[in-house]
Amino acid sequence: QVQLVESGGGLVQAGGSLRLSCAASGGTFNSYDMGWFRQAPGKEREFVAGIRWNVVTYYANSVKGRFTISRDNAKNTVYLQMNSLKPEDTGVYSCAARRRSDLLSLTRKDTYDYWGQGTQVTVSS
Repeated sequence: QVQLVESGGGLVQAGGSLRLSCAASGGTFNSYDMGWFRQAPGKEREFVAGIRWNVVTYYANSVKGRFTISRDNAKNTVYLQMNSLKPEDTGVYSCAARRRSDLLSLTRKDTYDYWGQGTQVTVSS
């Protein structure tokens, strides 16, 4: 069983930056694909960024060029660096993990086995 704990959320002005962290325990971290998803009030959870076990990354078009996902296997942690934040980036950000796959798209939330509780990100205009 894998446990995921997010941190780093908060309130920031538009144009600002935040770095989210997701610490994993209970599994073999370097064999997992990891993803970040977010959910705004009244909306469905959506894909933000993903990183495969082999460090291949993928981003939603809405965050490409502003957000960077990375992982530190020695620390069992995945990060999401968010720059040039916009009010529309507001939401609860959750990390997710699944056993590695070279075939499944990182964007599909139904393919992830483990989820964290989420951390709130609020961007004011």
